[in-house]
Amino acid sequence: MLVPENLKYQKTDEWVKVEDGIATIGITDYAQDSLSDVVFVEFEIDVDDEVKVGDSLATIESVKAAAEVVFPVSGKVIEVNQTIVDTPEILNESPYTEGWLVKVQVSDESELEKLMDAPAYDAYCQDR
Repeated sequence: MLVPENLKYQKTDEWVKVEDGIATIGITDYAQDSLSDVVFVEFEIDVDDEVKVGDSLATIESVKAAAEVVFPVSGKVIEVNQTIVDTPEILNESPYTEGWLVKVQVSDESELEKLMDAPAYDAYCQDR
């Protein structure tokens, strides 16, 4: 299981990478592996939407299950990765690079302190 050191993680298996106040958000390798073959992604938001922690970001369906993805940070959606709507298998192949879901202008960076670092997330996944 890949758990990049430079990211923050949420217990609901989303990752966050923040650069210059912009959070890139996606699902973790653990999540994509648990889902198995992803076949469908439906975004619950659009560019310019204001979102809060816990708001629904997307629904991801696989051959095994469906999962809701939620926002780990609050802010304004500035970009949505529409490529994965047409090619959802990218989430299985590249969850941390090409498979990102959205980019958000973070409104409260203190929310990041509530997220796990890589060792904590790795331990959390091992205990499940």
